[in-house]
Amino acid sequence: MADPTTSVSIPDLSDIESEFKGEILRPGTPAFGESRYIFNTRWVGRDPALIVKPKNTEEVASVMRYASARGIPVGIRSGGGHGVDGSAMPEGQLVIDLSAFKDIEFDLETLQVTLGPGVVLGEMDTASEAHGLVVPAGTVSNTGVAGLALGGGVGYNMRRFGATVDSMLSCEVVTADGRVVTASKTENPDLFWALRGAGHNYGVVTSLTFQAHKAGPIVGGGAVIYHLEDAPAVLKKLREYMKTAPRELSMIAALVPTPPMPGVPEEYYGVVKMSLLTVYTGDLANLDSVVGELAALGTPAAVAVQPMPWHIVNSILDEAAPYGRRVHTRGGYFEALTDEIIEITTSRAAIAPPPEVPGPSTVQNIWFMGGAISEDFDEDSVSFSREGAGIFWESVAQWDSPENDDTFAAWVDGNGDTLQPLMLGNGYCNLTTDRGPEWLSRLYGKPAKWERLVDLKTKWDPQNLFRFNKNIKPKGA
Repeated sequence: MADPTTSVSIPDLSDIESEFKGEILRPGTPAFGESRYIFNTRWVGRDPALIVKPKNTEEVASVMRYASARGIPVGIRSGGGHGVDGSAMPEGQLVIDLSAFKDIEFDLETLQVTLGPGVVLGEMDTASEAHGLVVPAGTVSNTGVAGLALGGGVGYNMRRFGATVDSMLSCEVVTADGRVVTASKTENPDLFWALRGAGHNYGVVTSLTFQAHKAGPIVGGGAVIYHLEDAPAVLKKLREYMKTAPRELSMIAALVPTPPMPGVPEEYYGVVKMSLLTVYTGDLANLDSVVGELAALGTPAAVAVQPMPWHIVNSILDEAAPYGRRVHTRGGYFEALTDEIIEITTSRAAIAPPPEVPGPSTVQNIWFMGGAISEDFDEDSVSFSREGAGIFWESVAQWDSPENDDTFAAWVDGNGDTLQPLMLGNGYCNLTTDRGPEWLSRLYGKPAKWERLVDLKTKWDPQNLFRFNKNIKPKGA
C-alpha cells in the first residue's frame, strides 16, 4: 500500500504550547516510542514527526486551526490504533492521539450512551452490560469504538440491531479548519451521513452518541466445531438454515486453527477446523434448541456454546486477534454462499501456512448477514454500504517475523484474488487492506454515493488534511 505522505515541513508546535496544555511528544523520548505502538506491527517502523495528545475538544480544535493555516496533514489515532493499514501513525507526519478520551456517559431514560473516541469495545461492553444494554459493534475487545464506527461497524448484533452506524445518533466533530460542530440528522446532516461509513475522511470525532439496545447481560456464546473435511457439506446446510434463523442468532463460520476454548479437546488446538462461532442474544430458554439445530447440521467434533456475560462472549476472538503482531487482511461481500465459494474457501484453508507460534494465525471468516443489517435500513441512509450482501468474507493472517511477510501475505492475497471475481463491488472498509482508488470508488455502492462523498470531502476538507486513511480525495486534489 502506498503511504500518502507529503513534503510539508511540520513545525515543532512550540508557538502554540501556551494554549495547548496536552502532551506534545517528540521523537527520541520514551513516551513517543510507547505512543506510536499500534495494532499491526508491520508498520511500527514508521515514525510520525510529532504526536500530540489533547486533553479536550478545544485543544483538538487549536491543533486543527494550526494545521489548517499551514496546510499540514494530520493523522488520527483513536482508542485502538487497529486500522490494518497503519494509518494511525503515518511516517513523518503530525498525529493527534485521542486515546485518553475515555468518557462513557449513559442516559438510562433514553437508553443513549455517549463515548469518547479513546474508548475500546471491551470498556464499552463492560459499562453497557451493567445496565443490560448493548451497542452493536465489533468482536475484538481492544478495537477502538470510534474507528470501527466511522467505517460502518459489523459484529455479533448486526442481524438483530444493524450496523454500528445504524445506531449512531450524533457526533461532536472538529472540522479541518478547527471549528467544533455537531453532526446529527438535524445538525449538519450532510456531514453526519458521510461520517457513518467514511468518517475517517471528514473530521476529528471527539465524541459519539449511540442508541443502546436491551440485550443480555447473559447471552449464549461459543462454537460448534466441525472437522475441515466436513465443512463443505455443513456450510451447504448452514446457508439454508440461516435464511430462517432468528435475528438473535449471529453466525460466523471460521476456517481457522482451533484456539483454546472451554469444552474443546486439547488435541484440536492449532488444528485447522471449521468453528461455527455462535452468539445467541435471545431467550436463553431457547439456547439448547438453537445449538442442537447447529449440531444437527453434521457430526460435530465439539460443541462448546454456553451462557456467559456479554462482555466475555464479545472477547472470545481476542486470542485470535492479539495486539502487536504483523497483520494482513482481505475482505469483501458475496450475494450468497455458493458451492464455488465453499469449495474455494475450504480448499484454501487446507493450504494455509503453519503458524509461527501456537494459536490461530490464519483465518477465513464467513459472516452471515441478513436480518436487521440487510433489511431494516435503507442503503442511502448512511454512507456505509451493504446493498445486496448476504455474506461478508474476510481473510486474516498474523505472524511475528518480518522474513515471513511474503509467505503469510501471499496466502491472504491468494484467497482474495481467487474470490475477487465472485465478490460484489461494494464492501466494508475496516476489514480489508486498501486496494487502491478504483476499488475505493466502488466500495460505497452506487456511483451517486461516491459522487456525494467526493462533494462532501470538497466541502468539509478541501485541503485533504485528513488523508491518512482509505482516502476520498476532494475535487482538484
